[in-house]
Amino acid sequence: LNETIKAALSVGGVTAMKDPTRGGLAAALNDWAKKNGVSIWIKEEDIPIREEVVAASEMLGIDPLEVTCEGKAIIAVRPERAEEVLEKVKATKYGRNASIIGEVRKERPGYVIMETVVGGKRIIEEPYGEPIPRVC
Repeated sequence: LNETIKAALSVGGVTAMKDPTRGGLAAALNDWAKKNGVSIWIKEEDIPIREEVVAASEMLGIDPLEVTCEGKAIIAVRPERAEEVLEKVKATKYGRNASIIGEVRKERPGYVIMETVVGGKRIIEEPYGEPIPRVC
């Protein structure tokens, strides 16, 4: 993952970075939104989740956005540099499936809102309780 992070930083415009291991994407984005007094709007169709993860999550009745996410990084980038950072990240071994999943807005501070594949909006809440344990 170091190569991927170095590639992202080499472009400039990175404003924050987070490891989504504990609590997954939902916990990481909620942490950012609350601490920074902003809202984060994401698009469900742009979130790269492997089919196996979706299938296993459905079988277990858990939200894949709350699943432990090892070996990943969430990177916030200034809009004018986002495409260039994405290009550099995608050129690395561990960044090939990277994508831009959303944007930061001032309205509705403290919330993470997902635009669903069917056109609705869903508030992504911070996971509660103990994080789902890793299976190694």
